[in-house]
Amino acid sequence: MDLGIAGKWALVCGASKGLGLGCAQALVQEGVNVLIVARGAEHLAASAAKLIADYEHSTRASVLFCAQDITTQAGRAAVFAVRSSFDIVVTNAGGPPPGDFREWDREAWIKAVDANMLTPIELIKATVDGMAQRGFGRIVNITSSSVKAPIDALGLSNGARSGLTGFVAGVARSGLAAKGVTINNLLPGVFDTDRIKTMLATNAQKTGQSVEALADARRQNIPAKRFGTPQEFGAICAFLCSQQAGYINGQNVLADGGAYPGTH
Repeated sequence: MDLGIAGKWALVCGASKGLGLGCAQALVQEGVNVLIVARGAEHLAASAAKLIADYEHSTRASVLFCAQDITTQAGRAAVFAVRSSFDIVVTNAGGPPPGDFREWDREAWIKAVDANMLTPIELIKATVDGMAQRGFGRIVNITSSSVKAPIDALGLSNGARSGLTGFVAGVARSGLAAKGVTINNLLPGVFDTDRIKTMLATNAQKTGQSVEALADARRQNIPAKRFGTPQEFGAICAFLCSQQAGYINGQNVLADGGAYPGTH
């Protein structure tokens, strides 16, 4: 299927690896020009080089990269100095650490809200009016399945991402869709990324169980009996950015292999 977005420009955050890189890869495959952003300059440069080597000649898509912390005002200013106009924005920032809510002080909460609620809002604010003027725009916020089924140990993420979810529910229905701009949230369950590997390693140290035993137990709780891949996550993101997805707006799209047991 031709998604009809070749030649568009996309800003993809947290794109040096994992789900963000999966999204960037899927968009470049469709001929979308991308500016990828992450904090780690070495990993980011390597990922940009691989995208260029794999796809630039076949799709004629341009790949730019900017090593900045998108959760800071200075980082966002540096990114928009590279390019200020985008047709597609994929917001993504690493989730806050797990823990006991009794141990989180105000600084921990502010940091979580800054990264996982206020940063996406700032990126939306900076780009959405230009999208509306041009008659096309797609914003996809990578959040978490915990928005639908909160996880006790991830209270910082539950709170910050739920705030973003509420904001998007309102702004996506504010008249932007009539101008060709959609805003959706993409909710990953358990994917084979560095984050899940780190969490499994931490739990292994606490429990004395092996990482593989813990991973297998997680897989058994997923109807698909496996973890997702960044590539299939990216494909979902690319479709939400497509011309064909213009009637999907203000939604929380869950990609979790069927783990969520509810009906809505």
